[in-house]
Amino acid sequence: MGNRLEGKVALVTGGSRGIGKGIAKLFAREGAKVMITSRKAESCEEAAKEIGGTVDFEPGHIGKQEDMERVIGATSDRLGAIDILVNNAATNPYAGPMIDVDRARWDKTLEINMTAPMFWTQGVWQAGMKETGGSILNISSVGGFHTSPILGVYDVTKAALIHMTKQLAAELGPKTRVNALAPGLIKTDFARVLWEGERGGEVAKAYPLNRLGEPDDVAKAALYFCDDSASGWVTGQTLILDGGGSIGFKRVG
Repeated sequence: MGNRLEGKVALVTGGSRGIGKGIAKLFAREGAKVMITSRKAESCEEAAKEIGGTVDFEPGHIGKQEDMERVIGATSDRLGAIDILVNNAATNPYAGPMIDVDRARWDKTLEINMTAPMFWTQGVWQAGMKETGGSILNISSVGGFHTSPILGVYDVTKAALIHMTKQLAAELGPKTRVNALAPGLIKTDFARVLWEGERGGEVAKAYPLNRLGEPDDVAKAALYFCDDSASGWVTGQTLILDGGGSIGFKRVG
């Protein structure tokens, strides 16, 4: 266990599994008091027990204003003023050409992947971060830099989140830093259809590092961005974590 986040309070959305749980676990190991939130109380409780350390949970729907206010209030009341917000929760209800998406799934994707990060950031800002400062970390995707035959709707929201990161960094400095991570294919339940079975091995061959990402890979990068001693002069930036896949190298043999 370390102490890089000793005395900090971190709120992680979508913190009951996958990338969010990985980030919450590492932050707790580094001394932070961590609040995780997701829709199901049972999942949050199980994750909190697994993570250990000073971890609490408050279930809520990421897209509902009243739930957001309740979770932020519970975090401040139980753990103290929020120093770190990780906007991790996301959804992907549609796969296929963007031109064919129906309005309901378009609206849901924008609500969770774009609107929610904006207003959770506004919520913690108004709850005290505008006075005390802090760090906001948005979990985007490497897809935000590319087009896709099946993930175009999802990728558009992640591209918007990258620009939102820049805009909010410009507005919230100098006390509050805003950065983003853009992971490639990470072995989580959320992305299981893309990596499970033989398909995962074939995908990994396209990466110079010859493996898929793990939640811990993202968590370590998140720690860098939320540790003021390491990244105190970094804001408005997006770090790609994709095993080198975006450089276009194709492994032979």
